[in-house]
Amino acid sequence: MSFFEDIAAALDREGIESRVHDETMFVPITADVEIQFVEIDPHLPAANVYIAAADVDEDDDEFEAILVSVVFSVEDAVDTVATHMATDQVVTVLADLLEGTDERIGDLEFFQDGVNPDLVRAEVGDSAELHVLLQVVDGTPSAEVQFVVLSDDHDDLVDDAIGELWESDGDAELTEEDRLRLFEVIQHESVEDAEVLDLGQFTDFDRLFDVLSLAADQAEDWETQLLPVDEDEEPDVYDIFGHDHPDEDEDDLDDEDEFDED
Repeated sequence: MSFFEDIAAALDREGIESRVHDETMFVPITADVEIQFVEIDPHLPAANVYIAAADVDEDDDEFEAILVSVVFSVEDAVDTVATHMATDQVVTVLADLLEGTDERIGDLEFFQDGVNPDLVRAEVGDSAELHVLLQVVDGTPSAEVQFVVLSDDHDDLVDDAIGELWESDGDAELTEEDRLRLFEVIQHESVEDAEVLDLGQFTDFDRLFDVLSLAADQAEDWETQLLPVDEDEEPDVYDIFGHDHPDEDEDDLDDEDEFDED
């Protein structure tokens, strides 16, 4: 069998369709995008891998195929296709979140994180956010979801940062782009000090939207329970077990030692 025939058979076993024309194999990723494998050696299994628009004829002036990798085995070819298909799914879900196309998240307004483009956030409750990190893990598209309660002084920190960045008049003038980038970094660092509730990692994106809908409904309740507790309000663990003070345990042990000596 030829290199392309081996690739086609392997893709078929994965339920992925393909077609071959002349020296090129075409694998559709979406209705608009396809992967093209072009053989580059008559003896060694090797092919250039291109990403191209699926609905543009090769003779069209607007046709453009972008070289993205080179494969030297059937396994590499299948992995390449799987990775691009997974990446496309991630991009699609990312767009759905940002545009709010699913009615289940109609009350949420997601925005893209300024530091990590694969992270989207939505404000919920009084001072909390839903974070959705979209990524490809071992060739599988997935979404990690967290419910984040920002610290009480978060708004003050952000306001101070805004004042310092926009009013700075040092020798090295910051461009507006620099100011925005610094502001995003400061905001990102403040999130690291927040209370975080992990909601899980999802490969079923339909379930993801169900979870986000539920999280929006539960936001106020979760936020209340995750707020830091003052030390004076913390429960006395020893009271739970019938002890008034931890030192009493040591006193009891001393009494037992004296009893044993007798």
